[in-house]
Amino acid sequence: MPLPMYSNYHTHSSYCDGKGTLREYVEYALAHDFCALGFSGHAPVPFENTFAITMERYPEYCREVRALREEYKGRIDIKLGLEIDYVPGLLDDFRPLIEEGGLDYVIGSVHLVNQPDDPASLWFIDGSRQETYDEGLQRVFHGDIRRAVKAFFHQNNAMIVSQKPTIVGHFNKVVMHNRDRYFREDEPWYVDLACETIDLIAETGCICEVNTRGIYKKRHDDFYPSRHLLRIMKDKHIPILVGSDAHMPEDLDRFEGVFEYLNDIGYRDIVTML
Repeated sequence: MPLPMYSNYHTHSSYCDGKGTLREYVEYALAHDFCALGFSGHAPVPFENTFAITMERYPEYCREVRALREEYKGRIDIKLGLEIDYVPGLLDDFRPLIEEGGLDYVIGSVHLVNQPDDPASLWFIDGSRQETYDEGLQRVFHGDIRRAVKAFFHQNNAMIVSQKPTIVGHFNKVVMHNRDRYFREDEPWYVDLACETIDLIAETGCICEVNTRGIYKKRHDDFYPSRHLLRIMKDKHIPILVGSDAHMPEDLDRFEGVFEYLNDIGYRDIVTML
């Protein structure tokens, strides 16, 4: 099977926690034979942070993406999107952001895990510091890794059912800072939770992202979702879209052998254009 045309719909610029202007991303994509590029800055969130687009700059972000789409029309297909965090009780309705921005697509992701009785107490499962993961696990879930991982997957499930995002982002990223310290990815309880999410993705018809950032940042030795989960997804014919979760233009083509792997296992339901 020939490798698909290059596209990337998971990108973060200097509007949020990435580096590089939107134009620099477009120019890099053009120089590396991309057919499409989607901008998916971290959506505004209702609390102080250092990673998301601010509500004040959100209209500016949308205007600039649209202007670039017109300027580069016929050379590369540019889409306007957001990666929106689903956090019950804090950010659990994507529609206002979608309607205000007139978005082409949404990546729905879970980076911050909470509990129904305490929505403001958040376990941050992402970021560069393993210590943050460990501290949140103790503070929010009293060190109970099974309860914490179950909450992560159930939060993904609630997002998939209630919001039906265009793309489900890195739905097993809870493993990133685990590094086999608390559990192994082949343990039945973990596989069962991941398969519940896979079944919901299949039922709702969402596209599932295959995210390569963990590998090239050396924070995980596999894709999100992992290879063993991709084999399960293949048999359910779940459409997948490869994204590098780029935080600088040079990350755009960091695909880390994923297309070759998908070809090796016979994965045919690969989306390259939205």
